[in-house]
Amino acid sequence: MIGSTVLIVDDERTLARAIKSFMTEAGYQAEVADDAEKALELVESLRPDVVFADVRLPGMSGIELLRRIRDFDPAIPVVIMTAHGTIEGAVEAVKLGAFDYLKKPVDLEELKLLADRARETALLKQELFFHRRRAAGGVALAGILGSSPALRALLDQVRQIAALDDTPPVLITGETGTGKGLVARTLHNSGPRAAKPFIDVNCTALPANLMEAELFGYERGAFTDAKESKIGLFEAAEGGFLFLDEIGDLELSLQGKLLRAIEERTVRRVGGIRDRKVNVRILAATNRNLEKEVQLNSFRRDLYFRLAVILLHLPPLRERGNDALVLAEHFLRRFSAKYGKDVHRIDARAREVLLSYPWPGNVRELSHVIERAVLWSRDATLNVEHLSVSAPMKAGPDESDGAVAAAGMPSESADLTQVERAMIERAMHDANGNQTQAAQRLGISRDTLRYRLKKFDIQSG
Repeated sequence: MIGSTVLIVDDERTLARAIKSFMTEAGYQAEVADDAEKALELVESLRPDVVFADVRLPGMSGIELLRRIRDFDPAIPVVIMTAHGTIEGAVEAVKLGAFDYLKKPVDLEELKLLADRARETALLKQELFFHRRRAAGGVALAGILGSSPALRALLDQVRQIAALDDTPPVLITGETGTGKGLVARTLHNSGPRAAKPFIDVNCTALPANLMEAELFGYERGAFTDAKESKIGLFEAAEGGFLFLDEIGDLELSLQGKLLRAIEERTVRRVGGIRDRKVNVRILAATNRNLEKEVQLNSFRRDLYFRLAVILLHLPPLRERGNDALVLAEHFLRRFSAKYGKDVHRIDARAREVLLSYPWPGNVRELSHVIERAVLWSRDATLNVEHLSVSAPMKAGPDESDGAVAAAGMPSESADLTQVERAMIERAMHDANGNQTQAAQRLGISRDTLRYRLKKFDIQSG
């Protein structure tokens, strides 16, 4: 039972401390509250595996506390503790949804057995929930299209993770444009926390000092413009998911504070003096090779291992076979409807190009290519000219870099940083230095492009 949490709610402090000591020795993490109001705060921040509450409490009663906990999360087992004279209240509590009741004076061994049983019951319910979802066809993965073996293997992992209530940190890796954000939202929308918040954070958007204030919040007077307190994104995501996109670009000075927040489930606002408990599930995504970044000391090893409890790698579009055609037809229907065009076919030559083109920008690039093609089309069929891409050149006897070089990319031996730089340089060249057009070609925002230009010291003029 190591790692399971018990909350004891009783104003008899001697008894509460004795229960806490006994349960701690039994391998539980135990917390104490002497009234229902404090107990509710701890329930929200700790999400205990079982609550033991006295039926008679100062202020709000144990029965009302039970109702409030049931409203907050009916999956949390509550055991009512009662003296002999209030047994009727305990029976009422069971009718209202209490897991069980325990007579005072408390037998500590019986209390531990109840805690063990409550925890095991909760786990069995979660497992049953998972298998029922699988039997019903699994979670809905709307928007993730394709049937290639690589994608099917990924979707099977996504289904298993989405069915979990207590989701560990998930690190989603893959090239730019493969759909990492879509997978993150699917994990949120398809799971039991779908009604809770999903907060998307772009880790490249702000410098470290401003990013810290965004993530953790700040108190009034923490800096010149802090005229009032503001909650951070960790607190805003309470009960749901915090998605840290482009986590590989997070500045090193902030990585240690992020690690502490994830491990301890607490945040301290900028300018604050107390820690605040948070109940947040962490998703992160990157197109970087974080293992290599760890070796180069540009990413913290401990943070990497904490984020990569579950690792999902999204395959590039060029490794997904006919999925390029499936996606192209999907985008064709979407953009034809959006722009009021009657375009519903892709001719044979265009289909060949779609399958042979290496798609350095992956699904995002394909989406933009089809959108432009629909806009430029004058009849019901898309052809090669509409696509504005060409199949990769075959390598001749003296062309060692082959198709990759033909697309303006480094050789396959190049690392991701070189590939990224080459893509940006090619997009800027094709756009004649126009940052807006280059960003559209790459499928990224203009601000993100400007950040990349500065990072790689690429002149935009």
